Amino acid sequence: MSTTGKQTIVLVHGAYADSSSWNGSVDALQAAGHRVIAVANPLRGLESDGDYLRSVLETIEGPIVVAGHSYGGSVMSHASDGNPNVTALVYVASFLAEVGESLLELVEKFPGAELGGAAVPTSYRAADGTTQPELTIDPERFPALFAGDVDPDVARRMAVTQRPLALAAFTAPATRAAWRSIESWVLLARQDLAVPAELVRFMTQRADAHLTEVDASHAVTVSQPGAVTELILEAARATAR
Repeated sequence: MSTTGKQTIVLVHGAYADSSSWNGSVDALQAAGHRVIAVANPLRGLESDGDYLRSVLETIEGPIVVAGHSYGGSVMSHASDGNPNVTALVYVASFLAEVGESLLELVEKFPGAELGGAAVPTSYRAADGTTQPELTIDPERFPALFAGDVDPDVARRMAVTQRPLALAAFTAPATRAAWRSIESWVLLARQDLAVPAELVRFMTQRADAHLTEVDASHAVTVSQPGAVTELILEAARATAR
C-alpha cells in the first residue's frame, strides 16, 4: 500500500472536533506521496479510544506517522505504544501525558487553560446501560476560546458540529506513553486557550521532543494547516525507512 520511503499518515482529531478538522492538510500530504487516513476518534474514553486506534494501526502495512490534535495526542500515545511500524508521533496543540497523569491534572499544572470554563455538562447512555457525563463547549463561546483565529463563519459552524467528550476521557490517567520510545514532534500554538504554551513547553522538554511554535489558536489544524502539514512532513522525512 505504500511507496518506498513514504509512510502512511494517520490523523487523529481531538475533543469537540471531528476528522474534517484535518481537511487543510490532506491534499498536501497526499501530494507528497503519502497514504492518509483521518480516523474518527470515538471520544468515549482514553482506554477504549486508544484501543480502537490501535486496532486501526494494526491493519496498516509499512511505516506509519501518527499525528494527534489535542486529546487525540493522548489517544495516539496509548495506541502507538509497542507498535514497531510507528516511526514518528506529531503532537499538534496536544498533550504528552506521562503514565499516571490525566488531562485534567495537566491543564491544572500551569495557568492559561480557559476552555474548560466554557464546558457544558450533559449525559449519554453508555454501552453498559449506565448514564455517564459528557462535555460540550458553549457554542456562543466556542469561536473565541477554541478557534480565535479561524474565519468567524467557519468557527460558528465548528461550534455547531462539535462532538462531545466523555468526562471520563478527561479524568482518566494515562496508562501508556508512546513518546518515551518513539521520536516525537510538537507544534505549540501560542494563542492556545485549551493547552497553554507553558504546559506544552514543559511536556516537550520532558519528552525531549522537537518543538515548533506558531501564533495560532487551539484550532491550528484549521487556521494554519500549512504549518501543521510541514511539521508532519518533517517528521516523515526524518524517520523515512
